[in-house]
Amino acid sequence: FYQSSFDDDGQGSWLTVNYDPWGTRVTYAGYILLGISMIWLLFSRSGEFRRLLNHPLLKKGGVFILFLFCLAGTAQAQKRSLPALKRIQADSLVREQVIYHDRVVPFNTLARDFVQKLTGKSSYKGLTPEQVIGGWLLYPEVWRNESLIYIKSAELQQLLGLKTPYARLTDLFDGSVYRLREHWQREQGQSKLAKAIQETDEKVGLILMLEQGTFIQPLPADGSVKPLSEIQVKAELLYNSIPFSKILFMVNLAFGLLSFLLLLHNCLRSTALPPKVKTVSHIAGVSFSVVLYAAFLFHLAGYCLRWYIGGRIPLSNGYETMQFMALCILLVACLLHRRFPFTLPFGFLLSGFALLVSYLGQMNPQITPLMPVLVSPWLSIHVSLIMMSYALLAFIMLNGILALCLRKKETENHITGGDERQDNRVEQLTLLSRLLLYPATFFLGAGIFLGAVWANVSWGRYWAWDPKEVWALITFLVYGVAFHSQSLQIFRKPLFFHIYMILAFLTVLMTYFGVNYVLGGIHSYANS
Repeated sequence: FYQSSFDDDGQGSWLTVNYDPWGTRVTYAGYILLGISMIWLLFSRSGEFRRLLNHPLLKKGGVFILFLFCLAGTAQAQKRSLPALKRIQADSLVREQVIYHDRVVPFNTLARDFVQKLTGKSSYKGLTPEQVIGGWLLYPEVWRNESLIYIKSAELQQLLGLKTPYARLTDLFDGSVYRLREHWQREQGQSKLAKAIQETDEKVGLILMLEQGTFIQPLPADGSVKPLSEIQVKAELLYNSIPFSKILFMVNLAFGLLSFLLLLHNCLRSTALPPKVKTVSHIAGVSFSVVLYAAFLFHLAGYCLRWYIGGRIPLSNGYETMQFMALCILLVACLLHRRFPFTLPFGFLLSGFALLVSYLGQMNPQITPLMPVLVSPWLSIHVSLIMMSYALLAFIMLNGILALCLRKKETENHITGGDERQDNRVEQLTLLSRLLLYPATFFLGAGIFLGAVWANVSWGRYWAWDPKEVWALITFLVYGVAFHSQSLQIFRKPLFFHIYMILAFLTVLMTYFGVNYVLGGIHSYANS
């Protein structure tokens, strides 16, 4: 039996029955055959992948590609006086343990999330999160008139008569009448205004829970809940104190832009570099490599901290999947950049943009327990393979853009009799893209059918034609077409191949971002 729905009053549950022993065996047999065939294509001596791998330009680089494939298994204020707790009193609350989001956390985690949810920032006017909560509990009449409730929607700001994006709690009430109620009743649905009203209502709910004493839940005195160890408390406080995403997206984008400009300068020159310039370029390249390794280790440390704190692999929502995707991209860049220097700026830029999206989108950075249906190794493997696939497909897309730039320079070289190294670079980019296409597409395919296995185990069905499932299939088919260069000879032309790979990446963007924020569905992370 699988719960498929429930009554509107919450009193009854709808169950479906799944009994299909022959269908399950046939379906799983098909999945196994698909997996065997993908592995066979990679290791077959007469296959295209082995032929590309043995190309003179990529003999050394191919070792890294195979290694990459193997990894898949794996009271004060500044501007005006606000009544609040004194800093020494607030700091004494940091390590106190409470129950929050159904798990035991230091009080700092609860306070930080409260301030982050209300204001969009981790602190307020120089006050620590603990000071803000303490001040609100002791002096609610003052804090209700403080403009700290961030309202992003300009339309909702106009409806409420606000002159700034920040509202006071008193702005949302007309006496005892809750002003958002009439707007919510009029805007029922999935409009942007309805979502903005819902988000603001959640913030108001947190404040009311705080004032009523239901927001902060201390550990029960009977010992029924196990407290955190000292190491666990220190780990979570360390994670809270370091803005990993903010630091990394700024560093990665800055160094990505600088390294990309250096790459273009070196690649598009028609003459050899002078000795002094060559030395400076070499030093810069080494420096960028060091920063790349440091960025990967820093991001890995933050990701592992989140893993340790949450007690699960961080792959349950949009924020965590973007974090994992950035980690995969940095790993790919670390493995390939020595043999293929152009992957270094790509790694910086792609990981930087992934972290920027997660940071700006505020995709639920809070660490929460998973629903029982999500506590499955199938889900972790499914999401890991999909994110690794997206990372490789993003590299292929950037390879295509760089190849088109070099292609234009190559045409000029043929006219003027320029540097023949340009030809080798374009060919090397084409070969690398064709090689990466194999693990990228196979990761995507394996991720799709492992997701179907997880769905069957969890809900008793393999496929529901959800928008995410449909677009994942479209993406898989679009990239699968590129393998048929024997029957579709146009894919043998490097120019068409790279243009196709650039345009094909639009399906990846639609699958992840378009579905999440436009189409919705059961896979949507937009509200996770």
